[in-house]
Amino acid sequence: MKDRENNIFKLPIALLQQEFSETLLNNDRILIEKIVSTGQVTPPGEWYDQEKNEWLIVLQGEGELSYEDGSRIKLNVGDYWLIPAHRKHRVEYTSIEPPCIWLTIFF
Repeated sequence: MKDRENNIFKLPIALLQQEFSETLLNNDRILIEKIVSTGQVTPPGEWYDQEKNEWLIVLQGEGELSYEDGSRIKLNVGDYWLIPAHRKHRVEYTSIEPPCIWLTIFF
């Protein structure tokens, strides 16, 4: 019988002012995370510069990413995207209602 706690759309009981992140799988080759954003963005002047490739998909809500070169990508439900390792990027927007649920895979 399926454990009902293992549901990608289950949200934390209280969505606070902080982003929620849950590790679904982590080993030496891959990291899979569920991230729930409610309006959070990357702080001004900061950039993510990750060691691994990141593949992501928006399962609910919407978000927008920008790159150091000024380009932007808006992601809606079902949209997926690959961010190569060391491509500097930021989160510029995440929806509040409904919360943005991201599934991210680092490899």
